[in-house]
Formats: sequence, C-alpha cells, structure tokens
Amino acid sequence: MKQKQNILLPVFSALLFILLTILLLTVDVAPAGPENVEVGLSHFNGAAHRFFGSNTVWYFITETTGYTAIASGSVFVVAGLVQLIKRKSFLKVDKEIYAVGVLYVLLGIIYALSNKITINCRPIFAPGENVPEPSFPSSHTLLSLAVMGSAIMLLNKYIKNKTLKQILTSLCAAIATVTVIGRILSGVHWFTDILGSIFLTVFLLSIFRLFINTKE
Repeated sequence: MKQKQNILLPVFSALLFILLTILLLTVDVAPAGPENVEVGLSHFNGAAHRFFGSNTVWYFITETTGYTAIASGSVFVVAGLVQLIKRKSFLKVDKEIYAVGVLYVLLGIIYALSNKITINCRPIFAPGENVPEPSFPSSHTLLSLAVMGSAIMLLNKYIKNKTLKQILTSLCAAIATVTVIGRILSGVHWFTDILGSIFLTVFLLSIFRLFINTKE
C-alpha cells in the first residue's frame, strides 16, 4: 500500500505538469507580454502579475539564491569524487551520490530545453534583457527547490550532529522558500511559470526519494 502511494505522487505531479503545459498552449492564449508576445492563460496570468507587481531587488536576491543552490549542489559532487578516490571503485560510491548526480543532469537538460522551447515568455524584460525570453517553467525556482530539497533528504545520511542537521535543513528550506516567493515578487515570471516548476520539482524529488529509499 505504501509503495503504491509513493508511486502515485510522481505520476500525479507529472500529470499536473503536463496538463498545465497543455492549458498554456491552448487556453486563453493572447498578447500579454512585452512586444505583445502571446501568453497562455493570459487573463489569469495577467491578473496575478498585476497583483504581485515587479521588484528588481527581489530579482537580484533570487539570482543570489540560485547561485547558492548551485554551490550547495557542488558539495555532493565533491563528496562523490572524494569517495571515488578513497574507495578506488565506481561501484563503492554511495548510491545516493549517483542519484543526486542523475538529478543534477536532469536539471541541466530541463534548463537547456526550457531555454529552447517557448511555452510562455517573461511578462517583463529582466535586467540586462532586451528581447522576450522563455519563462516556463521557472528555471531558478526548479533549480533551487530540487537542489535544496534533495540536500535535505541527504542530510540524514551524511550529517550525524543533530543541531547541525537542523540548522542546515532550515537553511535549505529558507533558500528554497525565498526563491519561490522572490521569483513571484520580482515580476520576471508568470504565476504559472512558478506553478509548473513546483509540479516538476515534486515529480523529480519523489522519484529521487524512491531511489534513495530502495534497499540494497
């Protein structure tokens, strides 16, 4: 029963992401972004964008949290290299390290595809931009949630000190939360961009959890 519940989460989140993508491509598609680019669910997205507004301070804050997520992820890459050197065998590297490595590769692929395939474009020009750029899903949101979420899952294995573990868990959660909220308040994404990233993150992390919880 528990195994079925664990499988249902990635399936459900994947279906939500696919459904949202289809809606953005087919429902209420109208000019709403800069240079009158067409946006799916334009009335909903437009209303949400007007409600939250835009703020360049939050844009730069979330840029910083994005770099922080990348730096945090590099810790596990280094840990894997250290294990490989010490244990002198790819087979002896922890499966959790391989799992997080695969997750990072998938994030890189999704990031590349999201910049090539345009579902929606940004509601405004971000600082330094002068042409409409693809915005769905929000790569910053996806990166921060996935990297910080996977880090929290791995802390139980690699951090034994309870206090340190709690501090690091809170820090990871804070970075992820600030990125999500800040990306909305920055105004450089439609609300559905953020929502799509959340659905996709739940899918990736639920698959990641299934793998690392699999018994040897």
